[in-house]
Amino acid sequence: MSVWDDVVGQPDAVAVLERAATDPAAMTHAWLLTGPPGSGRSVAARAFAAALQCTGPEGDAPGAPRRPSGGGCGRCRACTTTLAGTHPDLTVVATDKVVITIDEVRDLITTASRTPSTGRFRVIVVEDADRMAERTTNVLLKAIEEPPPHTVWVLCAPSAQDVLPTIRSRCRGVVLRVPPAGDVADLLVRRDGVEPDVALAAARAAQSHVGLARRLARDPDARRRRDATLDVARRIRGVGDAVLAAGELVDVAKAEAVAAAAERDAVERAELMRGLGVQEGDTLPPRLRSQVKQLEDDQKRRATRHQRDVLDRAMVDLLSLYRDVLVVQLGAEVELVNTQHAAAVRTLAADSTPEQTVRRMDAIGTARERLEGNVAPLLALEAMTVALRPQG
Repeated sequence: MSVWDDVVGQPDAVAVLERAATDPAAMTHAWLLTGPPGSGRSVAARAFAAALQCTGPEGDAPGAPRRPSGGGCGRCRACTTTLAGTHPDLTVVATDKVVITIDEVRDLITTASRTPSTGRFRVIVVEDADRMAERTTNVLLKAIEEPPPHTVWVLCAPSAQDVLPTIRSRCRGVVLRVPPAGDVADLLVRRDGVEPDVALAAARAAQSHVGLARRLARDPDARRRRDATLDVARRIRGVGDAVLAAGELVDVAKAEAVAAAAERDAVERAELMRGLGVQEGDTLPPRLRSQVKQLEDDQKRRATRHQRDVLDRAMVDLLSLYRDVLVVQLGAEVELVNTQHAAAVRTLAADSTPEQTVRRMDAIGTARERLEGNVAPLLALEAMTVALRPQG
């Protein structure tokens, strides 16, 4: 057993990080882990943090001195608590809002200045470093330039270009790749007990995105929603169909965002009210309304981010379908992503040309860019679905 067991298909990255955890000459104070969505950036970051804190099983013995890193044995208390996110010297920032705020970063800098309480290092993991505005990143720059001797920053982003040059120039970069679908399937079988054929189909459908593959393998509703998204390509025959399909995609995303947030929002509001000393049913004093308003604004931003993520995932699924169509049209000898939709793929391939397929993929890419640029989701999706209709 090792902390690296769940870092799938990344032997080169693991070798670099594992060596750094055990060899002071290979260690530095700031790291930037990059890789496409689903490559396991956050998993690798936590595994690295665990390897840095690892004492080896002997380090758990009563009265045992603090040991050099065991490299990530996966069994000692330091490893298990770090992987679980409960180690006192680990701080993880993973926002589900649109951006990481400047106040959050200032809090991180304060935390980073403290001496580790039990571990070898104070490790700060920022899973969404690409979600910081330039002003926020500049606040972080000084802390990364001159960190305390026992502080380690681990930033994660899709690519090095997603963070400011001033930040990436002060970090050691480690690039993760898209893991092979077979490796992801093996992980699902080993860790989650998924049937091998279901695991492989989920890994291919998720295009080796570990988190999405796990969700598809374990949640029949997620598989049904994905099937419905792919069916959009077959159903669109004209402009009217396109407009209806766009509305359906947006409505599904809104419903999923509301469902995901409802219980959490209620718990957060109840906890805030309890902290403010306001009983259920009491009138909220004017002096406390700004704090409740701040919570509501944060929850709205989180719902917006979730809706965008759901829509973006739907567009990635559609891109995978048209990728398969293009594979068939060009006679390429590679496996399909959507093996369970092979019949629909062949029909779409026969009814269009490779040039049309590429234009459709370009339309989906444009919609993703517009959505990221805060264009109204319905407008972006309608323009996309109209472009997917059959061309005479």
